[in-house]
Amino acid sequence: MNHDVITVGGGFAGLSAAMQLGRARRRVLIIDAGLPRNRFADASHGFFGQDGKAPAEIFREAARQVAAYPTVAFIHGEATQAVRDGEGFVVTLADGRTERARKLVLAGGIVDHLPDIPGLKERWGATVLHCPYCHGYEVRDRALGVLANHPMAPHQAEMLPDWGPTTYYTQGKFEPDAETLAVLARRGVAIERQPIVEVLGATPVMEAVRLADGRVVSAEALFVAPRTTLASPLAAQLGCAIDDGMLGPVIRVDDMKATTVPGVFAAGDATTSMHNATFASAGGVIAGVAAHRALIQEDGAVRAAA
Repeated sequence: MNHDVITVGGGFAGLSAAMQLGRARRRVLIIDAGLPRNRFADASHGFFGQDGKAPAEIFREAARQVAAYPTVAFIHGEATQAVRDGEGFVVTLADGRTERARKLVLAGGIVDHLPDIPGLKERWGATVLHCPYCHGYEVRDRALGVLANHPMAPHQAEMLPDWGPTTYYTQGKFEPDAETLAVLARRGVAIERQPIVEVLGATPVMEAVRLADGRVVSAEALFVAPRTTLASPLAAQLGCAIDDGMLGPVIRVDDMKATTVPGVFAAGDATTSMHNATFASAGGVIAGVAAHRALIQEDGAVRAAA
C-alpha cells in the first residue's frame, strides 16, 4: 500500500483527521480540490482561536502545521473514484492518477444550492447567510430576514431577533403552525407571506427585497438554509449508507465516524445536518483516531495470524 490512510478533503475535518494520523506516525495522503464550502465568506467566526480569520488563512496555516509531520503528503486534485481493492482501497484522481491506502477518511463536504431568486447567489457568504452563530454578529442591529425554504425555517426565525429586528418570509410555502406563530410574535418577528422575488442593492450589499406583489421592503441581510448535496461521489461509489438529512443527504456514521463500509470513515458537513467549523474539526479528530485504531487492530490480527 502507498499509504495507511487517504483523507479525501483538506478542510476542517480532513486536516484534523490527518493531524491525528500524522502524529501517530502513519503514512497519510490528503487529496484536496481546493474548493472549501466557506470560500465565499471573508471571515470564519465562532471557531475558538480562529475567530475573524479568513478561511483561506486558516487552511494555509493548518496545512503548514500538518505538513510538518514527515509521514503526511498532499495532492491538489479531485478524487473522482474509489473502489475496494483486496484489504484496502484505490482512489482515482481526475487526472488519472491512482493512490492506494488501507483506510479512507471521507471529508469532502457538501455543496449548497440556494433558491433560484435573482440577487441571492451573488451575495452568498456576505449578506445572504446560513448560520446566525457564524455570521449574525457581523450583521447585528440591521434589518434581518429569514427566507424560508424548508419546514424548520420558522425555528431559525425564533433565534434571529437576538441579533436584530427580524422578518420571516414564508415564501407562501412554509407557514408556521399556531404554536410557532405565538412564539414568533413574542419574539417580535414580523411575518411576510408574499414571496421574495428579487434581492436589491449594490452587490454584495443588500438594501431591500422585492416581493411578488411589487412592494420593496427594507432588508440588509437574509438567512437561508440552502439545500445541500454531497460534494464527492465516493461514499455512494463505495456503498456507504446515505441518509436523508434535514437539508440534504448525509453519510451515515457511528459515534466513531465509521461508515457502514468497513475501513471507511467520514467526518464534516457531509455527515450531519448541523454545520459548523468546530463540529467539522472535532469530527475529523474522531475519524482520524478511529482510523488509527482500526490500523492497530488490523496490524495485531496480522501478527497473530503469523
